[in-house]
Amino acid sequence: MFDSLKRAIGERLAAFLSKDLPGYQRLDAVAIDVVAGTLEKGDIVLVDGNTRISTAIKYLTQSTWSHACLYVGEKGAKSSQLNLLEANLENGVHLTSLDHYANFNLRICRPVNLSDEETEQLTEFANQRIGHQYDLKNVVDLIRYIIQKPAVPNRYRRALLSLGSGEPTKAICSTLIAESFQSINYPILPQRNRQSGEAGELPLLYKQHFTHFTPRDFDLSPYFRIVKPTIEYGFDHHSLAWEASGVETGPLDLT
Repeated sequence: MFDSLKRAIGERLAAFLSKDLPGYQRLDAVAIDVVAGTLEKGDIVLVDGNTRISTAIKYLTQSTWSHACLYVGEKGAKSSQLNLLEANLENGVHLTSLDHYANFNLRICRPVNLSDEETEQLTEFANQRIGHQYDLKNVVDLIRYIIQKPAVPNRYRRALLSLGSGEPTKAICSTLIAESFQSINYPILPQRNRQSGEAGELPLLYKQHFTHFTPRDFDLSPYFRIVKPTIEYGFDHHSLAWEASGVETGPLDLT
């Protein structure tokens, strides 16, 4: 009975945490259909979210990226198609469209040198998790980071993102994606065993637990290429048209 009560409270809190907050501004001027035309299967789409849970994740990770999705569709698909795989508090693991994030700042992180077989294994691993749910009994753990932001040293914040479960859908969105990439032995931010190997040999790597990864780790990883649609489509600054004044407004008044 107590677990049922906690789960019911968790469902209410999940709806509260997932509510959009006012005042958000998208800075990226790239049309969402251009972003959609750039995506390839296996890409990660990072989202600068504006929900209450986004506030908590941004605080804990000290990053603007609060959400991560895995693109499981084909290249050239429309932005309205359900081909972004994500995990969130209200719906668990499910598919959504890129249009859902048309008003958010986005970043594309692309793994390199994946074979077609590896890409299929990656997306199939993630697709098999569709329907999994968060453990809503533990959602209350995030509330304290929204009501107040405790002075938590940076080195401990990553560990606080785990909500008490080893399953990929019981932590934040990036956990499932991290486990999917680890299933094909693709590195994100691996630890190095510097004592291994002879001089000049590559050090042995070992994986961090997938529950410890955050959305910003895919941005920071040296093994993912940052893809910007404007540049991919042949950006040339000489073709831009500027206002004669060169500025939109006067200097900011910081007083």
